Amino acid sequence: MDNSPPLHLCHINRLSWFINRLHTVLHSAALTALIYYRAFFLVNQMKTYSKLSTVAILAWFLVFCSELLLSIIWLLDQAFRWRPITRTVFPEYLPKDLELPAIDVFICTVDPKKEPTVEVMNTVLSAMALDYPPESLNVYLSDDGGSSLTLSGIREARAFAGAWVPFCRKYNVKTRYPEGYFSSREDDDGDIRGTDFRDERQKVQVPQEKYEEFKERVAAAAENGSTEEPRTTRGRGHPPSVEVIRENTMLKDQILMPRLVYVSREKRPSHPHHFKAGALNVLLRVSSMISNSPYILVLDCDMHCNDSMSARQAMCFHLDPKLSSSLAFVQFPQKFHNISKNDIYDSQHRSVFTIQWQGTDGIMGPILSGTGFYIKRRSLYGNSVKGPDLVEHKESFGSSKEFVQSLDGKYRPNEIDEKTASKAMLQETHFLASSSYEQHTGWGEKVGFLYYSVAEDYFTGFNLHCKGWKSVYCDPPRPAFLGSGTTILNDLFIQGTRWSSGLLEVTFSKFCPIIYGFHKISLLQSMCYTELATWPLYFVPIWCFATIPQLFLLNGIPLYPEVSNLWFVLFPFIFVSSISKHLQEVLSTGGSLETWINEHRMWMIRSLTCHLYGSLDAIMKNIGLREASFIPTNKVIDEERIKRYEKGMFDFQTSNMFLVPLVTIVIVNMISLVGGIAKVLVNGNWNEMFVQVFIIFYSLMMSYPIIEGMILRKDKGRIQPYTTKLSIIYAMTFVIIGSVVINF
Repeated sequence: MDNSPPLHLCHINRLSWFINRLHTVLHSAALTALIYYRAFFLVNQMKTYSKLSTVAILAWFLVFCSELLLSIIWLLDQAFRWRPITRTVFPEYLPKDLELPAIDVFICTVDPKKEPTVEVMNTVLSAMALDYPPESLNVYLSDDGGSSLTLSGIREARAFAGAWVPFCRKYNVKTRYPEGYFSSREDDDGDIRGTDFRDERQKVQVPQEKYEEFKERVAAAAENGSTEEPRTTRGRGHPPSVEVIRENTMLKDQILMPRLVYVSREKRPSHPHHFKAGALNVLLRVSSMISNSPYILVLDCDMHCNDSMSARQAMCFHLDPKLSSSLAFVQFPQKFHNISKNDIYDSQHRSVFTIQWQGTDGIMGPILSGTGFYIKRRSLYGNSVKGPDLVEHKESFGSSKEFVQSLDGKYRPNEIDEKTASKAMLQETHFLASSSYEQHTGWGEKVGFLYYSVAEDYFTGFNLHCKGWKSVYCDPPRPAFLGSGTTILNDLFIQGTRWSSGLLEVTFSKFCPIIYGFHKISLLQSMCYTELATWPLYFVPIWCFATIPQLFLLNGIPLYPEVSNLWFVLFPFIFVSSISKHLQEVLSTGGSLETWINEHRMWMIRSLTCHLYGSLDAIMKNIGLREASFIPTNKVIDEERIKRYEKGMFDFQTSNMFLVPLVTIVIVNMISLVGGIAKVLVNGNWNEMFVQVFIIFYSLMMSYPIIEGMILRKDKGRIQPYTTKLSIIYAMTFVIIGSVVINF
């Protein structure tokens, strides 16, 4: 019997279980009654309504469909809340360092103009400084832009790492990305380490001045035109490049450094490159020739390692003999260092990482989230690694014999460094990074990160779970990773549209989770995946509730029961039940009333914009009218915009494509409120119109930042007068045409 102490423990919050399940039962009962009321009313009233009310019946039907869709999505969402759990890890019980498995770290960057090189190198340096045996740690940077500035930056970062990494290890520095440490974002030196520590900071090894010099050299390279790289021919792609940056160099104090590798895959217009998933698959192949570590940490270029213990925390699960054989990945939450206290754009995604992922962890494991996860290399190779058939392996993995050999878990690559690198091996890595290598293979379809959707993380994780793999969610007290959240409204719209499009691509395909995963994963997990995949469809009911009740209020036609009607009780009950549960979750996870307001507002704004355009984009791609595209989120800091964000002011410097629908809806609601209340006062039918008036009032209350941007603000971030005028024209056109149709 094994008496060794546990590497991790699972905790069940029974109070959360009770509250969640009780709310599910009560809210479900109310929704069932609502559906019965709507269906019964429509069936009976279609026989008795006058000819004038044909449009009203259609409006009732649209409202009913919207309520039904919201109810279905809400029901799917309850799977996240059915069995939430939390976990505690004990890395002190891990095997000795010499027995720990090797880890490859994959970091992806695309464009140094949108992803500043210094920030990318901070991520590289923080990964090199992880509290893990350096001989078992390998850091790979994928430069999809083929930029000489990025290559120059990683060389400079490696030179600075020679002083930075030993310093972090010697004094157990907590914040191991230099920008965070030197800017004193956290009290890293609160404990007393003695005069040796203070003296060490002042020595030549790790002064702040040396880091400033590193940043200046990178900035000088950019100013000198290094972004106009000769090896990148704009419009014609670029050749592959793999360079081991002073691999495993021994310092004078006998401290080993992790291996650092620069990879730029070949890109040609004639070959699809599949965005981030394609870059990760190239890293998967190239790393197999250099280190072939059994575990991989995937990071976005701005996601710094904030807790050096994250690798050991992940190994507490991967090395658990009861869990290891079926465990694919350990997912850490995404947290951000630049989010203001107000978080007006809901950039921290609180609900996802504090509610939903804990809920999936209690079923079969969290959903793969793009960054901050430690994944088992073998899980990405699928079932194709089984069996000795070399021909079959080449059909799945390509024609590289050396790579096929690496599929054997016992395979160890030849040593590579800048002095003794095998020319043949480097040529093999170039071949594996070529744009044509994946042709007629299973890459992106059966093995590696999957290509079907731009939401490659979601789709890859879904397929792993369908194959029987499990995952776990690790949310330690100190954030394992800190990234740069989206603090500019325009970037949020672009990012949200891309996510919505990618998720709906899966929904409209044969891989629709509720169908494809029916016999492969549990019902609850299938519900979780389906809720996320159909999440963009929120645009349908939100657009309906933002226009139809308003238009019919203006024309004096009720769409809801009278206040004196017994069925009326359903509507305030469902509304209060929904918002009170949301508020309870916000408060229980450290949020405030302001957090709840911001999250609710941004849910409405995203539904009217990102979800709408993402859904249209997915439909167009599905019928072949549009090709997939990927616009990286801008990480460049605009000081003026950041100041507005920190003050809690919306920055409306974005495309009219996003602004005009928002402003038009607000103006329609303003017209409806004024005209509708006037009509109600004249007719004295408050009893019939109360719900419609309340919907408009609540919508305008949530839209205050937009109203402020239209009317009150005069700064650069306001809504421009041209946008407001254009929206007024659209709003008036909608109201006039809608009223004519209703009264025709």
